[in-house]
Amino acid sequence: MSRFLLPLSVIVASLWISPLYAEEAIAPVAATAALSSAPVASVTATAIQKFVAADFDGQMALIEHWPENPASLEKLFAALESDQLYADAQGHAYLLSGDSDLVDYDSGAKSSVTVDSLTQVSLNNAMRSAIDSFRAKAGLSAADVATRKAAATTLAADPLNVDDALLAERLAAEKDSSVLSILVRIKAQKDMESGDATRALAGVNALASSNDPEILALVQTKLADPALSPAMKQALTTTKSKIELRLQASAWSGYVFAGISMASILLLAALGLAITYGLLGVINMAHGELIMIGAYTTYVVQNLFRHYFPAAVDGYLLAAIPAAFLVSGVIGMIIERIVIRPLYGRQLETLLATFGVSLILMQVVRMIFGAQNVEVANPSWMSGGITVSPSLTLPFSRIAIIVFTIAVVLAVKWLISGTRFGLFVRAVTQNRTMARAIGVRSSRIDMMAFGLG
Repeated sequence: MSRFLLPLSVIVASLWISPLYAEEAIAPVAATAALSSAPVASVTATAIQKFVAADFDGQMALIEHWPENPASLEKLFAALESDQLYADAQGHAYLLSGDSDLVDYDSGAKSSVTVDSLTQVSLNNAMRSAIDSFRAKAGLSAADVATRKAAATTLAADPLNVDDALLAERLAAEKDSSVLSILVRIKAQKDMESGDATRALAGVNALASSNDPEILALVQTKLADPALSPAMKQALTTTKSKIELRLQASAWSGYVFAGISMASILLLAALGLAITYGLLGVINMAHGELIMIGAYTTYVVQNLFRHYFPAAVDGYLLAAIPAAFLVSGVIGMIIERIVIRPLYGRQLETLLATFGVSLILMQVVRMIFGAQNVEVANPSWMSGGITVSPSLTLPFSRIAIIVFTIAVVLAVKWLISGTRFGLFVRAVTQNRTMARAIGVRSSRIDMMAFGLG
């Protein structure tokens, strides 16, 4: 009987003591639960802290889906591109201000940490491409046409990464034809690489309206694929022929435009020769050198503006044009007075005399400016050109030459047919003796006409 009393007493004691231990064990758990349910402030990492703490894939994902406003993302881009973004081991971001000063990224407060204790958050090529792509996608919705066009051009460099929903939205909303054509090209390229036969054929047919050399290269590369279906191969061949035809037309248009521009310069030279020979009967072999004098006058005016008026250097051409006319005209009148006037009526001798004058003028220019060519730079407002198509650009400088030639021809026509001087020139040309008889000073008219030529 006693052997059963001892185990029984142990069991009773354990039942009496166990609730006490249970209460002590449960108390910390309950306290922890009560603490966790209390309304305390939780600390959430900002987007920039997440960015500097993430690995490369995480950073790329954050750029793609930035949780804050776009302005803060642009601040991040600027910091990355200027190599000013740093972070510590705890994920706090800092900006480099100056050579070694650091400020807190979020607050802008000056920090006491040193650059040596931090890690620079660098920008690699993949991230730079992602930034360009993000900016381009945002730029598609800009109010400015030039910004939208630049954004579309950037996205066209990698069309397969353009979001279909964004592309469809902008195709429906875009009104400018130049931007719309780029978006259509992007969609066509995506369709061609979609893998769906019907969509791919539609994309190839849409590219047939392009005259971009890059699209031609893309089509040629696609044609080299031996696994093409007969329908796709036929569509690509037709598209290739159409693009080549448009590129050829653009090339010939460029040749014609360049020829008209060059012909404009020759027309001005021929106009001067026509005046001197038609009025005076003088074959002026120094005519090219007088054009050279005008060119060097332009060079001198350009250098004067660069030295004395650097802020207005883009306007030097407006002063150089009348200066070139004036200097060439004055030198021409001096040549007429000294060399040509004693030789009127003797064409062969005037030809030889003006040839000698041309040699003298060339040597004088070599002595002053040297034998090497000098540079006359285009003003900034004459740089660039009008892009007619991806394969045809009309430079502003050549357009200016054509417009200038037309203006000079019209001015000379008005001078000859609509002014008193022009009346005297025509009178001396038609009948020199009768013009002298009615009081026209033919020698003065000869000098001024030679200077004009």
